[in-house]
Amino acid sequence: MGLRFRKILPLAKRLKLNLSKSGASVSAGRKGAIFNFGLKGVKATIGAPGTGLGYQTTTPYGKLRGVFIAVAIIVVVLLILN
Repeated sequence: MGLRFRKILPLAKRLKLNLSKSGASVSAGRKGAIFNFGLKGVKATIGAPGTGLGYQTTTPYGKLRGVFIAVAIIVVVLLILN
């Protein structure tokens, strides 16, 4: 097991800067629906808080179509949760 480093800094409401040994990323969202913009692409995570059920997908920046689909899914989930 190696040494790990992770630091999360709040930037604004529902916006965080994530720092680790492998790089930096920005997360936006709330419990149940989060976007993470990092070095490898956009990661979209949706789930039902408290149940352990969820879905996660990563889309490389070169595949913008997948990003737009992920954005649409997150928007729908946020509308349902509000």
